[in-house]
Amino acid sequence: MSRERDPGMSLIVKTITRLTVGLILLFGIYLLLHGHLTPGGGFAGGVIIALSLVHVMLAFGKDKAFEVLSVSGAKALEGIGALLFLAVALLGLAWGAFFLNFVPKGEVFELFSAGTIPVSNIAIACKVGAGLFSIFVALVIMKHEPTEKE
Repeated sequence: MSRERDPGMSLIVKTITRLTVGLILLFGIYLLLHGHLTPGGGFAGGVIIALSLVHVMLAFGKDKAFEVLSVSGAKALEGIGALLFLAVALLGLAWGAFFLNFVPKGEVFELFSAGTIPVSNIAIACKVGAGLFSIFVALVIMKHEPTEKE
């Protein structure tokens, strides 16, 4: 098969990617949602979520990855993450202090116990994940193609 018709890597890499990319994405979401209870959080979860998209791009090519998240979708997601993070900070200011926790806290070591921290983690994950994916897309689009003289 020619590489023009079948972009991406070998059948083995594509098969392993199909089996593992969902688990990688699920692990990123787990880190994101449990970041206030365990090590992790928005940044670590966002990086792993972005890496699941990078994994798809490396195995199947950029067109398949753009079916999952387009460049304009990544830009929008990054903007939404930044605005959500700013909204959490400013809503806290409305209650008396910048980033003040305005959501009631629950029981210690329970999932819904951290007030605004999970919302901030989600916003950070959107910003970091979309930003890293956009950086990788820029590197893929701007890759060096050797000419006949080189």
